[in-house]
Amino acid sequence: MDQVVGVSHECDYPPEANDRSRVTHCPLHDAGLKSQEVDEWVRRALREDGPIYTIDEPLLRKLRPDVILTQKLCDVCAVGYGTVARLAETLPGPPRVINLEPSSLSDIFDDIRRVAEVCGVSEHAEELIGQLSRRIEAVRRRAYRIANRPRVLLMEWVDPPFCSGHWGPELIEIAGGCDPSGRKHQPSVQIRWQEVLDARPDIIVLALCGYDIDRARHDYEILRRFPGFDSLPAAQCGEIYVVNASAYFARPGPRIVDSLEILAGILHPKEFPQFVSRGPDDPRVIRAG
Repeated sequence: MDQVVGVSHECDYPPEANDRSRVTHCPLHDAGLKSQEVDEWVRRALREDGPIYTIDEPLLRKLRPDVILTQKLCDVCAVGYGTVARLAETLPGPPRVINLEPSSLSDIFDDIRRVAEVCGVSEHAEELIGQLSRRIEAVRRRAYRIANRPRVLLMEWVDPPFCSGHWGPELIEIAGGCDPSGRKHQPSVQIRWQEVLDARPDIIVLALCGYDIDRARHDYEILRRFPGFDSLPAAQCGEIYVVNASAYFARPGPRIVDSLEILAGILHPKEFPQFVSRGPDDPRVIRAG
C-alpha cells in the first residue's frame, strides 16, 4: 500500500486503504435509498447521460499518480473508463491508465498479472496466482465427486430481480451446483420474477452488488413478499443465504476465491465443513431463511 496515493470511495481493503485520499464520490452512498429507488436513480442517470460518480480532479492533480487503475466492465459499478481516460490525458505525466475488465476467473488472474507488471512486481503476482489456483482446484476436485448438484439462484439484485453474471455462474459450477438463471461470462441482467418461480431453485444466495450483510438482510425481507416466494424449494427448506458481496462476490480480485469457498460451504456443507458459516457473527455469510 505504500505506493498507493489515492483510492475510490469503495476501496476499504486492506484496512490501510481507508487511510488514503479518496478521489471519487457517489451520491447514492449517502442517500439512504431503497433498492428499487437505487435502480430507478441509476437508470435515470444512464438514460439522461448524467453522472453516477464524480472525480475530485484537483485532488487527483495534486496526487500526481503514475498509474491509474480503472475499468470498462460496468458503468454502474464505478467511474466509466472514458471519463477516467479523458481526464488522465490532461494530468501531469500523463499517468498510464490500466483497464480492468474481467468476466471470468482466468480474466481476474490476467488482471492481477497486468497490475503487477506495470508496478514492477510480476514475481509476486505469479506466487499469488499459484496460491489462489491451488485453492480453486481443491474445491473443484472435491465438488466433482459429488453427484448432487443443487439448482442455485445467485442474485445480484432483488428489487427488481437480477440474475448473476460474469464469474458468478462459474463459481457456482466449480462449487458443485448449477445456476439455470445465470449468465456465465456475460453481464448480469434483470429477469422476471416468474423466471425465478419457473427455475425452482433449491438454494438462493443474495450476493447483492455493493451490499454488505446488513443491507442484504434488509432486501431478503423484500424478497419474502414477492408472490409465490413460499412455493420455492429454497424457501420451503430454509436454504436462503445472504453474503457480503461488497467484500467478496462483487469484487474481481484475490478474494473471489473466498467467494468460491463460501459457496462450497453453502452448497455442500458436509463435504466442505471448513467453509460452513459460523453463524450470525460470520462477517461473510449468514443463513436468512
